[in-house]
Amino acid sequence: MEKVVAEIYFTGNNYCGHVPILPGCVSTGNTIEEMEQHLKDGVAAHIELSLEDGDPIPDIFKGEYELVFKLSAEALLNAYSGIFTKAALSRITGINERQLWHYAAGMKKPRPKQLKRIEDGIHKLGRELIAVTL
Repeated sequence: MEKVVAEIYFTGNNYCGHVPILPGCVSTGNTIEEMEQHLKDGVAAHIELSLEDGDPIPDIFKGEYELVFKLSAEALLNAYSGIFTKAALSRITGINERQLWHYAAGMKKPRPKQLKRIEDGIHKLGRELIAVTL
């Protein structure tokens, strides 16, 4: 099954997603989950209508495909702000708490090295949580 990247952003009020290889196919939602479902439905409708109209579509959509959602730093930090604080995220990533606030607010964009630190910290936390037995 082919993987198609869908990018997710936080717009200040909601989440917005698009598929870069399918221009014009965008969606929004109040949560990431809602936006993902809307985008899946939107991609299917976009492809169906394009085929009906005889418009070209990328070859990847002619077979089985799976949308893979790539979150921006803003989307991730805002989506999980109710689960862990910026202070907690600072401890697991080693990134200054104020800097994380700037990323979440969209005031600054993290460099690739900082994005990697955020990703690695969250993955490490996930592995630790999966290992818990009660």
